[in-house]
Amino acid sequence: MIELFFVTSPNVYKVSVALEEMGLVHECHFVDISKGEHLDPANIAGAVNRKLPVIRDHAPQDGGEPLVIFESGAILEYLAEKSGQFLPKDLRSRYLVKQWLYWQMASLGPMGGQQWHFNRWAPRIAPQMDHSYALDRFSNIWIGLWEIMDKQLGQSPYLAGDYSIADMACFPWVIYTEPRNGAKEYKNISRWAEEIADRPAVQAAYSKGLSVDTGYARNDKGTAIFPAEGLLKYVIVT
Repeated sequence: MIELFFVTSPNVYKVSVALEEMGLVHECHFVDISKGEHLDPANIAGAVNRKLPVIRDHAPQDGGEPLVIFESGAILEYLAEKSGQFLPKDLRSRYLVKQWLYWQMASLGPMGGQQWHFNRWAPRIAPQMDHSYALDRFSNIWIGLWEIMDKQLGQSPYLAGDYSIADMACFPWVIYTEPRNGAKEYKNISRWAEEIADRPAVQAAYSKGLSVDTGYARNDKGTAIFPAEGLLKYVIVT
């Protein structure tokens, strides 16, 4: 059994989706970051990075003590290797998946988070300051990343050929926040996102996350949302 320590954020949804897709038995433990619970290693299986997600696998393949892993990319690779799914065995296909996974970890996630933060919060936190440089910088980088991804998806149904952990990593960030020029012109990304959103495992992962009583504000459907939930435009939870 695998424990997932989570909040309803894009990086955690990557892992939740993977667990559902791979059919791995797991249970979720909500960590209230608004109360600083993630700062205590005792609340996140002893992980020292003070971030979520974190998993604890009580049945690692080496048969040893429960294994704790942090960093969502490392977790996705671990789960793929454990289950034997969504990470090809042949060299070239395997490293194509890893390239797109690391692209998400190094670019799509960090830049998406920065542009979302500065667009949403900077004018509210410091309204007296000129935020145009930061807003332009991160918004333009975000557009560039969408252009790269849309081009790739015009050549392949998924980022690395077949559906893989690379797609699981990128999907939560794409539905989290659009580029400032909108998503309509990125037809390949839209097609890809709609297909992934229709997958039963993806719907199960988001339904579980959004139905948790987090104590946070609730949306118009009555489901609790992370304070920075984003758009979630493709995922409907009833």
